[in-house]
Amino acid sequence: MSEPRDDLTSVFRRHRHGVLLTLSLILLTLLAGIGLLGLAGHFLVAAALAGAVATGFNLFGPSAGIRALTFVRILSRYGERLLGHSVTLALARDLRVWFFRRTLPLAPLQLGRYRTGELLARLMGDIESVDGHVVRAVGPLWALGTACVVAVIVATCVLPMAGALLALALATAALLAPWIQQRVSQHLEFRRAELRAQMRYTILEGLEGAGDLFAFDTVAAWQARAHESSAALAACELERKRRLAWGGIVHGLAAAMALPLMAWVLLEAVNRSALGAPAAAGLFFMTVAMLEAAAGASLAWQAWQASRASMDRLQEVVALTPQLQAGSEVPPPAGLLELENISLRWTGQPRPVLTDVSLRLAPGQRIALRGDSGAGKSSLMSLLLRLHGPDTGHIRYAGTALHQFTSAAWHRQLGWLPQEAPIFAGSVRDNLRMGDPLADDERLWWALEQVHLAALIRGWSQGLSGWIGEGGSTLSAGQARRLALARVLLRDAPLWLLDEPTEGLDPDTADAVMRNVAIAAQERALLIITHGELPPGTVQQSWRLIDGCLWRDDAGD
Repeated sequence: MSEPRDDLTSVFRRHRHGVLLTLSLILLTLLAGIGLLGLAGHFLVAAALAGAVATGFNLFGPSAGIRALTFVRILSRYGERLLGHSVTLALARDLRVWFFRRTLPLAPLQLGRYRTGELLARLMGDIESVDGHVVRAVGPLWALGTACVVAVIVATCVLPMAGALLALALATAALLAPWIQQRVSQHLEFRRAELRAQMRYTILEGLEGAGDLFAFDTVAAWQARAHESSAALAACELERKRRLAWGGIVHGLAAAMALPLMAWVLLEAVNRSALGAPAAAGLFFMTVAMLEAAAGASLAWQAWQASRASMDRLQEVVALTPQLQAGSEVPPPAGLLELENISLRWTGQPRPVLTDVSLRLAPGQRIALRGDSGAGKSSLMSLLLRLHGPDTGHIRYAGTALHQFTSAAWHRQLGWLPQEAPIFAGSVRDNLRMGDPLADDERLWWALEQVHLAALIRGWSQGLSGWIGEGGSTLSAGQARRLALARVLLRDAPLWLLDEPTEGLDPDTADAVMRNVAIAAQERALLIITHGELPPGTVQQSWRLIDGCLWRDDAGD
């Protein structure tokens, strides 16, 4: 059985019922408006003629039709806006979830080619353009196309010459004008999308690095870059609007020529009694309504181009193939982790970062891994995280190759402390519960006690509800590090991987924290990457990576 598609089309397909109903309401609103104007013209001329010759006139039929079309237009317009916004918001939600789901398996290596700000620009700006694809592009174009067909059929049935003239006018206003605008501005939509993304990530990077910009007195240079990005986008927008005006000019010329010709054709038909004056007025006002509706075709086509450009930018990211394909098995609750003759060379690097590395980590065992910068420690850790696979050798857990497990199931086995563990804007409780969403306050305080943060947090007026700024800005580097470590201690996982857990801590605090970590680990397997010395009894084995080769080193423990 084939796997279900997971592309942009599948996201829209999940909302097909809401999309179809929205399109129907957009069409109904347009048809009601056109019918209302045509019927009003018919009614006014018929009433005027009836008054002039003092003959009987059915006032109630047309007036009832006008009221009915008015109510239909009001209700369909309201329903279109209500449902259209609901569908757009649902699409925005699902598009972001889809983008996250497709890009997370690419992190961090394959996403490394993109700046964080650029990815954020695609997540925000491009998805914002795509989620309005239905109400800003597809809906208006579908409604206008259908209304044109209906109007031409009606006009042809009443007066074939009028139908032919209306078809020519609408072809010019609704097809030729947008085609000219599209031809002269198509590349600008892609350029505009790129410039919008560039401005976003320029500003974002400046805000993130504001401290360094001030420290190195480079604020003026960054402001110049931001101004340059903004000016380039403004110039593109101006050129885009200038070229869009060409479509307006063609539409205006089409209307200026079509309306007098339509009036002449209708008057000539009335003069030779081929058509009644009220019917002629109805056709003329219907022509006016159709030409007015056709004025929005250029904007709709422009929205179509913009959303297509954004779709291409999103597809560019998600089309990357993950280096590792997840398996289908679920690992057991505990097992022996084995690395056997592992070698790894990064693409484009002259020498391997890991060479013939073998290591065994059993439940309850604690191992320290040391090495100089660039020795391969982080590369080894990324293999254990299954961010990529080794060039040669095998990694097994409980006798099963790591690549046979699903990514989500394997990551549930891990408690992971990276070198730059993120601290999120929110309360202390929110940050800690990332380790265990179901942990009660008693368990949260226990974790804070283990990392010697409980006294600090108890001193805050709001305690666990105390606010932490983005990136841990309200904490020192050492406090933020310990909070991230407490998050790992809460994680009920059989394998803990700690990368420099005592970074930024004074020696006494570091020793006290690591003793508590060793006790808290209990029967878990624990691998610690560290440059510093660990207190006696923290680990049972110590290994050192030297130029990608692993050597036993128990001298320091």
